[in-house]
Amino acid sequence: MDELESIRKKKMEELQRTLQERQFPATVITLNDSDLERYVSQYPLMVVDCWAQWCGPCRTLSPIIDQLAGELQGKVVFGKLNVDENKATAVNFGISSIPSMLVFKQGKLVDRIIGAVPRQRIIEKLQPFM
Repeated sequence: MDELESIRKKKMEELQRTLQERQFPATVITLNDSDLERYVSQYPLMVVDCWAQWCGPCRTLSPIIDQLAGELQGKVVFGKLNVDENKATAVNFGISSIPSMLVFKQGKLVDRIIGAVPRQRIIEKLQPFM
């Protein structure tokens, strides 16, 4: 019976992990001033990429964010917020340079990642919160 119980427990853990991953989007969410708070409080860990269309480093970072959203599904949710179209959020969080990533855990701002940093550096910065 112990072996059977062990297999059952392992299968349940796999199912829970799969269910959790399904509840976390595998793609980047487009955010705005009116829905930012709802999203950051909905997920345990969320990264908000603050960007603008005219920003070259932001465009360089964009595919990295897209890739990480898929790779870290179930652990981190990624969102993008255009600061030109959502000035209130930019002012509220003191965004003075872009790209800037805001890291929220349990709805609270816990870190910032400023600049077009390499993919591995983003993962290193997020690791303590996962």
